[in-house]
Amino acid sequence: MGLSLSSQEVQQSLPQTPESASAAVSGPSPGQVVAPVSGNSLGALRAEIKPGVREIHLCKDERGKTGLRLQAIHKGIFVQLVQANTPASLVGLRFGDQILQIDGRDCAGWSTDKAHQVVKKASAEKIVIVVRDRPFQRTITMHKDSTGHVGFVIKKGKIISLVKGSSAARNGLLTNHYVCEVNGQNVIGLKDKEVTEILATAGNVITLTIIPTVIYEHMVKKLSPTLLHHTMDHSIPDV
Repeated sequence: MGLSLSSQEVQQSLPQTPESASAAVSGPSPGQVVAPVSGNSLGALRAEIKPGVREIHLCKDERGKTGLRLQAIHKGIFVQLVQANTPASLVGLRFGDQILQIDGRDCAGWSTDKAHQVVKKASAEKIVIVVRDRPFQRTITMHKDSTGHVGFVIKKGKIISLVKGSSAARNGLLTNHYVCEVNGQNVIGLKDKEVTEILATAGNVITLTIIPTVIYEHMVKKLSPTLLHHTMDHSIPDV
């Protein structure tokens, strides 16, 4: 007989970890999953990086703006900035999304300037965009310990150290990465103190979205810290 891998049977075979529980800093017991079963975690759902591609319909505001800035990386076009309360934020575009097509035109090989020109010349009523969710980013779900921490230190948004034996260390968080989101909420450009406050109020299960430093620094090239802090959409996304 083969091994049954139905979703229900797999879930029954896993040791369940209550979402409200804290992870022990000393490490998990033998055979225990090291990350919470996160299917019911609201933060994990908000942060989900979905496979495949999707089509969105973007419009322009009364000033002819979309609230979107793009950046060319490795012959692809990526979302560099989504301004708060703009058409781009309303359709769910996020930092790091890859733009594959604009109005039926493949974006591969375009420069940043060409991408912006195509958007500028597009119809104000409807721009058809094909998007792949944040291909350079990944999510990691962790439990807070009894002191309310998951076990990492950031400096200017970058993860610089991990606490040995912490949930962050056990679940595969890495240094030399920037934190893009906490439970799906964009924190790029925020002060470390502001990110810490978001973490403190984010519940006992935390999902971080991270991106390698080398990609992040290329992505935000020519954007001032003030622009990132005050213009980037930092709202909590809908599920």
